[in-house]
Amino acid sequence: MGKPAVSRDAFRGLFAFYAAKAHHDHKAEAEHSLLRMFGSAEDIPDTLLQQWSDRAEMLGSETVGRVMDPSVRQITNGNARYDHASDFLHTLLRDLGQKMQ
Repeated sequence: MGKPAVSRDAFRGLFAFYAAKAHHDHKAEAEHSLLRMFGSAEDIPDTLLQQWSDRAEMLGSETVGRVMDPSVRQITNGNARYDHASDFLHTLLRDLGQKMQ
């Protein structure tokens, strides 16, 4: 493990940012979904945040951005729904894990 885990508030900020974008684009369902994940991010286990930090550090921000973009687009286009922020994070970690292989 290199750096300490990303802060929960910093990770929640991702959902807030994308919810604001969905609001701007008049995508109410996506905005609602993202705001629900924003709220549930309070309950993301520390171990997941640490895994996220470790993989993001290993792969670099460009790779992480390329992996995140399709997942976020699916949410904002209404093609994916997550009940909890940790479900979304599990998906991202799986996709980042595939990039590491």
